[in-house]
Amino acid sequence: MIDPVIFSFKLFNWEIVLRWYGVLVMLGAVVGAFWAEREIRRRGENGETIWDAMIWVLPIGILGARLWYVVNNIFAGGTYYLDNPIKILFVWEGGLHFFGGLLFGGVALFYFLKQNGMDVWLFLDALAPATLLGQALARPANFINQELYGQPTQLLWGIPIDASHRLAQFSDLSRFPVESTRFHPTFAYEMILNLLIVLLLWWLSRRYEEELKPGALFSAWLLLAGLSRTFIEFFRPDQALIGDTFITYTMAVSFGMAVVGAVMLLARFGKIQLAMAEGWEDEYQVKKVEPKPRRPRVRPYAEDVSDMDNALAVSAPVKRKVATKAKTAAKKSASRSAVKGKKVPPAKKPAPKRRVGK
Repeated sequence: MIDPVIFSFKLFNWEIVLRWYGVLVMLGAVVGAFWAEREIRRRGENGETIWDAMIWVLPIGILGARLWYVVNNIFAGGTYYLDNPIKILFVWEGGLHFFGGLLFGGVALFYFLKQNGMDVWLFLDALAPATLLGQALARPANFINQELYGQPTQLLWGIPIDASHRLAQFSDLSRFPVESTRFHPTFAYEMILNLLIVLLLWWLSRRYEEELKPGALFSAWLLLAGLSRTFIEFFRPDQALIGDTFITYTMAVSFGMAVVGAVMLLARFGKIQLAMAEGWEDEYQVKKVEPKPRRPRVRPYAEDVSDMDNALAVSAPVKRKVATKAKTAAKKSASRSAVKGKKVPPAKKPAPKRRVGK
């Protein structure tokens, strides 16, 4: 297996550790932001806005993802975070839930866009595929941390899990020997589904560019992402069940996402009538940036020397320029006079004075 720690070193009394989990999560966030920037620009808005939004969305989203994971772990019967509350802060050790990041990050994004007067639907349509792309790129971190795996399997692509990373129901090594037991790579299933959805949404956005209305791509994302996660939950033995049913809390939320997405799609294209969708715009409301006022052009020389303000503004080089123009005008006047036959006699030199002898 791959060591979760890339490298570590001591700095005074602090131990600095770089883990694959943190690197891959940040890689997914950055690549997703680049994708979103390109899609936002293609829709006519300033793509660089996403980087300003990421300053708020990313930390708040990570906080939400961590809290959702911890609460879900407690609901599943885990006591790790109850016994070690300080471990809740150790995000780099793994444990982020996608839905928590969506909820908290989505609220932060909505507030940012409203504060800056930007079209929320435009950004949601651009960001929807980007979130799944970022999640897919971060999923290999779950393999390195040996987490988010499924039930035991005999399939060729099953993965081994060390005894120290086993769930309680698989900790009996007499029944589930480390050497021979393999588990479903659930994180890999979700990663593949995410990439397929990203490609499908990308194709729809190009193939039906003229037909798609604001919010349609986001609605399709809700439907497809919700259905895929509902399917994945059948392979997740680490999730908390609702009572004595086979339904997990995450499965219920995922299916709810899919239902909301389907209803939004039907309302978007007029198949059903919803009061809340009556004012749904048919085009993106791109924020218009007012051009900056141009500075008044300063005249290079004074046109009217009688104007005191202009006269005071004339500098020495300008004075020379005015004098040169006056000389040129005088020469032109003399030339015109010569053409009309009025010759201007050259100035005579005064005769030298004669000496008178005594």
